[in-house]
Amino acid sequence: MAHEGDFRVGDVLSVACPFTPAEVEQGLTWGHVSVRWPWWRIDTDSAFLHWNGIVALGVDTGENVSPETESGLFRTDPPPEHLKAGDVCRVGVPPTVVHVTAVDHHDPPLETGWLPRPGLTVTVLRRGLSYREFPDESHLDGLGFALHPGDGIPFSFELLMRPYAFLRPGDEVADAAGRAWRFDGPWDWTAFDGAGAGAGPEWPLVLLTRAGVPCSVADAQAVASGTATGSHQETLRQWMSLTDASPTP
Repeated sequence: MAHEGDFRVGDVLSVACPFTPAEVEQGLTWGHVSVRWPWWRIDTDSAFLHWNGIVALGVDTGENVSPETESGLFRTDPPPEHLKAGDVCRVGVPPTVVHVTAVDHHDPPLETGWLPRPGLTVTVLRRGLSYREFPDESHLDGLGFALHPGDGIPFSFELLMRPYAFLRPGDEVADAAGRAWRFDGPWDWTAFDGAGAGAGPEWPLVLLTRAGVPCSVADAQAVASGTATGSHQETLRQWMSLTDASPTP
């Protein structure tokens, strides 16, 4: 299970949120349905952002697809086309496979207009969507849909896959072909010989340094054991089979 603060770029997760009663403020209009959000409180101390307690959810109407539909996770029960102002529906997230494209910590917590102010942003894309498909879409911020674990929404996260779980960003390794590499993420490798990443490092790997210093025996053994079988390409294929997506370039 993934818990608050335990997220890494490349993680494949199943995310869910229990369906919770909410009042409809405005029925389906321009590809959105607006509801009074059941989890947040208005931040009366916010100097710049003034939220009114309403959240507009992007929905797919069949003909008019709002941009947020590509990334949004929340759904209504009953579906939006059956809702009108004053109705009570349920809002939540059915178990949905996503992959993490960015993790950002906020100190002090982010000012959003609602409470509690989030200290963490985890940006995700749903299964079937790739980062490179949306390089210029501002509604995705170039990365995906932002979740704020710990901001009052009772998300649950199940970790399905963490590629290269035995490595940490900044690790330096040597591969079976004698090339030295810096690891900055499962699909973010830099070869010290300047020859380009190509097909990636050749397993097994030998951990050279961690946090800029020689690694411990235990850390070296974990990396050696983790790469004793399989390959970088096999790891990539497994990740793609779970996400139905291309990795972040």
